[in-house]
This record gives sequence, structure tokens and C-alpha cells, in this order.
Amino acid sequence: MTSSDFLVASLRYFGHEAILEDSDLCNANRTRSGNCLSLKSTIFPSTFPVFFSATVINQHKRVRHHYENISSKFRPGGLFQSINDRFERRAAWLSRFNFCGRRFRQPTSSEVQKTSQTTSAMLDKPQRKKSIVPHVHRERKRTTSDANDGHEYNKKVRKLHSEFDKTTKETSEEKHFDTHSEPDLPLIDPECDPANPRIVSFSDISSAAFNIRQGLIYTPCTKSLQLSKMFDMEMYFKKEYMQVTGSFKERGARYALTRLTPEERSHGVIAASAGNHALALSYHGQQLHVPVTVVMPIFAPLMKITLCRSYGATVILKGDNIQTAKDFALRQAIDKKMKYVNGYDAIDILAGQGTIGLEILEQVPDVDAVLVPVGGGGLIAGIAVAIKTLKPSVHIYGVEAETCPSFSEAYKAGHIVTTSISSSLADGLAVPSVGGNSLETAKGHIDKVVTVCEECIALSILRLLEVEKAVVEGGGAVGLAAVISSKLPELKGKKVVSILTGGNIDTTVLGRAIERGLAVDGRLIRLEVVVSDRPGGIAELTTRLAQLGASIKDIFHERAWIATDVFSVKVKVVAETRDKDHVKEIETALKLKYSNVHIA
Repeated sequence: MTSSDFLVASLRYFGHEAILEDSDLCNANRTRSGNCLSLKSTIFPSTFPVFFSATVINQHKRVRHHYENISSKFRPGGLFQSINDRFERRAAWLSRFNFCGRRFRQPTSSEVQKTSQTTSAMLDKPQRKKSIVPHVHRERKRTTSDANDGHEYNKKVRKLHSEFDKTTKETSEEKHFDTHSEPDLPLIDPECDPANPRIVSFSDISSAAFNIRQGLIYTPCTKSLQLSKMFDMEMYFKKEYMQVTGSFKERGARYALTRLTPEERSHGVIAASAGNHALALSYHGQQLHVPVTVVMPIFAPLMKITLCRSYGATVILKGDNIQTAKDFALRQAIDKKMKYVNGYDAIDILAGQGTIGLEILEQVPDVDAVLVPVGGGGLIAGIAVAIKTLKPSVHIYGVEAETCPSFSEAYKAGHIVTTSISSSLADGLAVPSVGGNSLETAKGHIDKVVTVCEECIALSILRLLEVEKAVVEGGGAVGLAAVISSKLPELKGKKVVSILTGGNIDTTVLGRAIERGLAVDGRLIRLEVVVSDRPGGIAELTTRLAQLGASIKDIFHERAWIATDVFSVKVKVVAETRDKDHVKEIETALKLKYSNVHIA
């Protein structure tokens, strides 16, 4: 097929057939190479969809354009039908003009037959459907720099980041919804379900004692001669702070790890804790070669975070409270198939803590009462079952801080009660709600639960430090605080064991506790005295305090905020004294000389 035949067939394919003869037209559109002819928009309007190019064999050869109405061969309503309609309108328009002195004429029969054969061959060939996307040209606008451009850009970036975070969060929630049926509901540890509580038996505690005896320190339970004389009772202290990690938590942690199946050991365990439970689980996980992950709130002490990592545990800081950390740990346990170990409500934990009761009965066989610190309830539940099973006559007393009486409220109500908590020296006992297994196990085994104030906790920390040379945290000292506050007068003349549960107290907190304990004990006082502002007035006051045996720690004075005459000054003194009797002696002596004396 020649190029002219191809052109004719193409025109016929699009709906019309005609012959246009003009050698001058060919000459006018010939390119410099002398072999290419382009039918430009001067002949066909700009709306014509296709531009054709043909190779010219001879510059004198006439170009023939064939038009014929073949609309019946096209699909009705399709693209070619609309093109056919457009060509009919163009044909009517072209018929009114002459092209280079030549008018259209009807094709001969041989030309029609020849073009019909060529067109049929082209129509028989399958055509590939192309999707034509019109190109929209947009002019690029140039703008000058502005000082606000950076701010606007930052706003857009922040907006995009927030939208991305929102989308990511929604996607994560949808993914979690697909994995877990109720994503909005708080996750519940299947072994610590409050709706289906479990009870620890004495056989569980006996089994725990047998399995952990090789991995723990058999802590002493010694008598305190000075404190026994001071409080008129035989006072013994079970010193659990002497464990490797400094608390009783090692018992339950080790027993829980020994109970893991081979599959659970391979995946590891995870727990949420801000202190002692995390340390115990990390240490014994290292000893038993079990991978441990602990989730700690962001306020966890740096010392405990460092220790957990030194024991080989993976530490994750999450949330500003322990509940947030716990929720995150439960989700991680599900996603990574790890075993979640509840620090105060798991059955294995309760059984492990109960071994303390067995040791107390071995070390002090004729004990009358045991004072147990209470936080989540796991310790007192295990000890109560162990002691009451072997010796029902022993009284079990629970002691907790006044700032968080969650166990006493739950024990009175008979079910879990969520209470508000505030900061306390006994931060290890600050649990808003006790464990369901612990509460159910402790029912019927506890004789009394009391609460103690912050001043008594500080004083008990001071007493243990001075008398027993024991550094004990606030949660471990609440047993002695109950005795100091006279909350248990029925223990006079009895043989009492108080459990010192831990010694992991921060040094700054220890310093504050010592100062507060000295103030409560009457050994650190703050007095305000209005003296003369004449030369020698303050010197006379300090001389009298020295003569009375007080040691001045700090002194300062003020003139602007007193109601007396302008020639007076208020002097504030912080001093050390021997005891409360000494304070009364100083107050009496100062009031004989000065009219305005106040001692705190």
C-alpha cells in the first residue's frame, strides 16, 4: 500500500470519501526534503482529531482525498458516530469553497472499489483501545519571597503531621479492632479477672516454698530489744529488705517464672511496675534465662530503671501513671504472645509471697500477731492463708497509708472499690484498687485493717534507721507506724512480728523522711520570737537558746510583716532539741523573757 492509499483509507475510515486534485497544493505543502506532505489545519479545521502525513513519491503526483458517508458501519452512539457527525458538518462547510481552483467531484467506480478493499482490510484488524487523558496546561505563577512564607509553611507542615498522626491512630485502632473484639474496653488479665476471682490454697504456697528455696535468701526475723522496751511488747522484724533486689517481691516473681511452660519461656514475660516488682522480675529472669520486659511510667526512679537494664531486662517507659503502663503491657503481651505477670494479684505471685508466713512460723513459733503492709493485697492474702492454715490463733493485721485506703474500703464493702490516691512516703502501697484474687483469698483470714498517717510513717523510718540500723522504705515501715500511732493497743505484752517488706527508698526521699521524723519526734523545732531591733537583741536570744541546750540549724529575721512597733524584729529559728520535754522547757524559759513566742 502506498502512502496515498493509506491516506485515502484513513479518511474513509473516519466517515467521508472525496478526491481533491491540485498540484499547486502539493507544491505549497512540500517540505525542504522534498518527500513529505502535511495536510495542515488550513484545509481541515482545528477540531479535526487526527493529522496525517504521507510520503510523496513524485512532486507532480496529485493527492487524492476520498470522502464517503459510511456512518452505517459505525457503532451507534459511540465515539466514531460523534466523529461522523462532525465530518458531515465539515463536508457541508467545505462544499461551499474552492481549494486552489479545484472543486470536489464524485469518485469513479474503480476508485470506490479500491478504497473499499483497503478500508475493509483496516477494519478487520483489531484496534487497541486507548484512554486519552487531555493535558491541561497550567501556567506556573512566580511569587516574590515574604517574611510570612516560613510561618505559613510551618503551619501547613504541622497540619499535615497532625492529619498523618490522626490517620495513623485511626488505622491502628481499626487494626486493633480487627484483632480484638472490644478495643474501647480496658484490657483484663485473664488470670486476674475480678468477675471470676481465684483463691490461693495452702498447697500452692507449700509448692512455692519448695520451688524457690534455692534461689532466695532466707531472711532473718530478729527481736528488737530497744523497740520492745519502748512499746511494751516483744517486737520482731522480718527483714525482707535483705533480698538481692531489696524487697519481698522476689518470692512471687521467681515462683511465677518457674511455672512457665517451655513455649512461654521462649516468648518471655512482661509486667508493669514502677519499682520492686520490676526489679525482682528482671533479676530472676536473668537467673532463670527468661526474657523479661518491664513497662514503667515515666516518673519511675532513674536508679530502678538502670538496675532493671543491668539485669538484662527490656525497659519501656510509657504513660504518666501505672494504669497506662499496665494497659500498654497487656496489649504488648497479646501482640507478642508474652506472659503478663501481675505484681500483686496473680495466683503464682500470691503463693510465692505466702512463703513468708511459713518462715515466720518457723522462726517465731509462738507468735501472737503479724503486721503486714497492704497495697494491692497479694502479700497479706498469701501470708494469711499460710499462717491461718497452720496456726489459726495468730492474728493478722493489715496496715496501709491514709492517703490510699483501697484495701480497707474494699474489705469493708466485700468487693473491689476504686479510691483516689495522693502522694505518700509509702508510695509502694499507693494502689487505687486491690486485686480480685487477693481480696477473695483474704476474706475471712484478716482480723483487722488500720491506716497510718504520713507523720507516723516518717517517724518509723527514723526509728528503724537509728535503732535497727535498717534503711527501709515507707511501705515497709507502716507496721511499726501502726504501733507508734497507738492504733493497736491490744498488742501490749504480745509477741508481734512486723514485716519490713523493702528498702528501696530514694536518697532524697530518705533525707526528707528523716527531717520530718525529727520534727514529729520533737527533735527539730521551728520557733518564732519577737525581739528588740536594738543592737544585741538577736545575740541575747541566741545566747539563751545555747544556755537551754538547743543547737541552732538556721536563723533569719523579718521587719516588714510584724504588727508590733517599728523597733522590733521577728526572728525565726530552726533548732535541734533532745525530745518533746526539752521543747517544753525551752518554750517556758523563752516566754519568761519574751511576750511573743511561738514554737512549731
